[in-house]
Amino acid sequence: MTDVLCAGHVNWDVTLRVDRLPEPDGEVSLQSTRQAGGGSAANVAVNLAGLSVTPTLFGSIGTDETGTRCRQELADSGVYPHLVRADGDTAVKYLVVDGDGEVMVLSGAGHNEAYTPRDLPDGALATDVVHLTNQDPAVAAGLAEGGRDRDATISLAPGRRLADRDFSAALRLADLVFVNDREATALGEAPWGDTVRPDATVVVTLGSEGAEVRRRSETIHHPGFDVEPLDTTGAGDAFAAGFLAAREGALADTALTDVLPGLAPESDGDAPRDEAALAVANACGAVASRALGARATLDPATLRDVIAGQ
Repeated sequence: MTDVLCAGHVNWDVTLRVDRLPEPDGEVSLQSTRQAGGGSAANVAVNLAGLSVTPTLFGSIGTDETGTRCRQELADSGVYPHLVRADGDTAVKYLVVDGDGEVMVLSGAGHNEAYTPRDLPDGALATDVVHLTNQDPAVAAGLAEGGRDRDATISLAPGRRLADRDFSAALRLADLVFVNDREATALGEAPWGDTVRPDATVVVTLGSEGAEVRRRSETIHHPGFDVEPLDTTGAGDAFAAGFLAAREGALADTALTDVLPGLAPESDGDAPRDEAALAVANACGAVASRALGARATLDPATLRDVIAGQ
């Protein structure tokens, strides 16, 4: 069984679906609303739980009822939470989704960064993978250093804040870096100079063009899957979960090996494994984009149908 520790934001999401985003001083009709847990680290952890991975989550919530609801939902989803409770409110985000599945985010204040590496229980970093999402960069670097000391694979997905938060220390410790095509520009031109480790793997999502694994020696591309998006919220988190589960061998004994032989343990070399991981990740992103809200139901049978074109 593969173990992954996710660290980063735990939020409560309120999703508002409209047919189009309003012009300034305009008004549109609200088509539907949905409330559920969110936050990139929490989303990845929940998605991993459906992919034969044992996920734990490190972050913080408030002492309000919303925080209690977040913690319970995570536990019900198969995630073991290490959550610091800070006196005050849990972070709430309002996501406005238009008819094309594009998202506008309104962030409310809350305690989603009220933790430090010292709050993590002894031994929690002794895991297969430490996956770090947007958070205080100094905390991310501390967790990355602790994970590397225990031979964990360090995975970093800093998100849209990469351009204005200094993640340089964590980037230099990361084995895997997840960015979209816009965020990739913040890394500089490939092969990225000293921004990332020389042996790091950078995974870039390209929207409708699929995704790529980029190393200094090679680039591997997968074209993705043609879907009509309902809501792209959380699609990147689902993608990261799928890539991690596939690359770390968690899906090797599932029906997915029928359509992706590169998932099998005897697969020869990094390229077949990464090609298979990109296919799984893109399938996870496709499934997530067809669901309203940040969480999707991911399991090997559903992904097999997507990959097989059913």
